[in-house]
Amino acid sequence: MSPAEQGSVTISLITGPGIVTNMDTYDAIVTKLDVREFAGKHVDDRIKTKILQAARFTGSSMNTQHWRFILVQDKKGLANLAQDSTTGPWVKGADFAVVINTDPKVSGSSIDAGRVLQDMQLAAWNFGVVSRLFTGFKEPELRHDFGIPPELRPVAVLGFGYPVRKIKGKKNRKPLEELVSLEKYGNPYHPVE
Repeated sequence: MSPAEQGSVTISLITGPGIVTNMDTYDAIVTKLDVREFAGKHVDDRIKTKILQAARFTGSSMNTQHWRFILVQDKKGLANLAQDSTTGPWVKGADFAVVINTDPKVSGSSIDAGRVLQDMQLAAWNFGVVSRLFTGFKEPELRHDFGIPPELRPVAVLGFGYPVRKIKGKKNRKPLEELVSLEKYGNPYHPVE
C-alpha cells in the first residue's frame, strides 16, 4: 500500500523565484495542511498571479463568475485584516491574503466560495506556498477598511506564505468506512485497498 493510500504522504518541494513545481492533484489534496505560521520569505508575484488565475478558472453557478477578490499584500493591510477578524489574527504574519467576496443573489454563491478558495489553496500548495482561511470577521470594519460594496458579501479570507518549517502533510482522518455508506445511509462501505 502506498503512503497516499495509508493517509500519509510526504512530498518535498523545491521552490523559489522561477522554479515551478508540479504536484499530482491527489497528492496535493491529501498533503495540503492549513498553517497559521509563515516564514518571512516573499512569495514571487508570478506565483501570486497563478493562485489568482486558479480562482479565475474555478467553475461557478451558471458560469456567473460573481466572486470578486481583494489582494492584500502590504503589512498595514494585513494588520487591518487581523484587526477586522474575530478568528484570524494570525493573518498579519502572512505574506499576502485574498478576501473572497460573492454576490449573495447568485444561487449557490456559498458553494462557489468554497470551490474558489480550495482551488486557490491547492494552486498555492503546488508551489510550496501554504495557506489558511478564516470566516470570522467584523463585517462593518472589513467593508470600511477594504471598500467592499454593499452588493457583495465578504465570505472568507485566505492568508498565504511559505511555511516556517518543513510540512509533512500527515493528516489524522476518520476511516472511509465511518464516513461513507453504500447505496443507502447506514449500509456498510468497504473500500478496495
